[in-house]
Amino acid sequence: MAIIGYPEILLAVFCFLFLGRCSSSHNKLIIMRNWPFFGMLPALLLNLQHIHDYLTHVLKLSDCTFVFKGPWFARMDILLTTDPANIHYIMSSNFSNFPKGAEFKKIFDVLGDGIFNSDSDSWRIQRKVSHALINHRGFHQFLEKTSRDEVERGLIPVLEHVSKQGLVVDLQDVFQRFTFDTTCILVSGFDPGCLSIDFPDVPFSKALDDVEEAIFFRHIVPESCWKLLRWLRIGEEKKLSRAWETLDHFIAQYITMKREELSQRKKMKEKEEGVDLLTSYMEEDETDEKFLRDTILNFMIAGRDTTSAALSWFFWLLSKNPSVETKILEEIKANLQVKEGEKWRFFNTEELSRLVYLHGALCESLRLFPSVPFQHKAPLVPDILPSGHKVDKNSKILFSLYSMGRMEGIWGKDCLEFKPERWISARGGIIHQPSYKFFAFNAGPRSCIGKEVAFIQMKTVAAAMINNYHVQVVEGHPVSPTTSIILHMKHGLMVRVIKRCD
Repeated sequence: MAIIGYPEILLAVFCFLFLGRCSSSHNKLIIMRNWPFFGMLPALLLNLQHIHDYLTHVLKLSDCTFVFKGPWFARMDILLTTDPANIHYIMSSNFSNFPKGAEFKKIFDVLGDGIFNSDSDSWRIQRKVSHALINHRGFHQFLEKTSRDEVERGLIPVLEHVSKQGLVVDLQDVFQRFTFDTTCILVSGFDPGCLSIDFPDVPFSKALDDVEEAIFFRHIVPESCWKLLRWLRIGEEKKLSRAWETLDHFIAQYITMKREELSQRKKMKEKEEGVDLLTSYMEEDETDEKFLRDTILNFMIAGRDTTSAALSWFFWLLSKNPSVETKILEEIKANLQVKEGEKWRFFNTEELSRLVYLHGALCESLRLFPSVPFQHKAPLVPDILPSGHKVDKNSKILFSLYSMGRMEGIWGKDCLEFKPERWISARGGIIHQPSYKFFAFNAGPRSCIGKEVAFIQMKTVAAAMINNYHVQVVEGHPVSPTTSIILHMKHGLMVRVIKRCD
């Protein structure tokens, strides 16, 4: 561990104690003030429990770009921006000067050398291979079958049970279990069976939550603070260490099981083509344990968390906007030939592509509640952004995706309204917004290669649920984002599931 001096230790203790006080604080938004020694850190910590709304407030007052000044010795100055011109410049026009960087890899060390952490040749090679695998016809058939099977055998039985018994259920937990099961199958070929009426304990899933919260913590305190906590094995770093061990344990099991399966298949001279990603990598002679471990974890976080978070916010928004739910239901009935009295109807990818209004509603939900609420960049050499702000190789740049969806200058005066119509053209087609404006799936060369996969899964779940059930959020249930790198709901989404009557 790097040597930590007395100023860093003092600051680390201050952050630890301050965060303890803030955890139960109900302070309202206060403007950033640049204090001697501590910089703007106190204001950030005081507003930690509503950090996304606070940063939105600050960015609105700062014309979309704001320079956060950290403690004078902590190298924590950050340029926050939601300016589409800055984002287009960083993510596309001058992409080569803005890699993830060493700082990013340090904060996200648990992800190893996977695609999210990688830069340069390593990233290009991994992206090329991953892109080929995910876009393979066999994988898409596997994706469609897996999504349909998990809806039919996992999701529907749970919803039927909850509906018949009149129970209250955490829909966010249901979606996380659904996406965890489907992602495990798509990545490893094994179904952990987490989505059932028994709601079994899922250590892997809990470990992912702990990792994401700890990584968020590293973003809002000086490096010296979280390194000291790691050395002392206390607080968020202790939680991260334990979660890391859990993830490694389960991933090692999956890799061992897959090696045994492939070995048996070889002995039996079976020529069944593998379609899950782990099999595909192993058949391509990518057998390095660390590479497989890092790849599995990167795909698990991408597949399990982003889609489940998106579905949770989507159904919450539907509960607040019943007219949107009605329009989606009418679109399903009009376009997908649902017979009257038909108990169940599962829709294939071609059928789902006809649901234009549903697609617009999902985009609108992601605009307001992006699954990944912020992104982190750093320049290789000094540069000047389109906004006129200067950055150098020590600068940290943070995009607030959550705030972008709430900027009148980007989305208009009705930016806070949930309006799927803003995504639909006069001719009834989807309006494709530029990625530096609608940033939910990244932009430029690092655009999300799993975008189509995510939409297929979201539409499969949404169409099946809306066609058969009405989701009613429990009255008075508090809904707010977690302080994590994934925009989960802090208190879950407690709902009643009501069967539709034809």
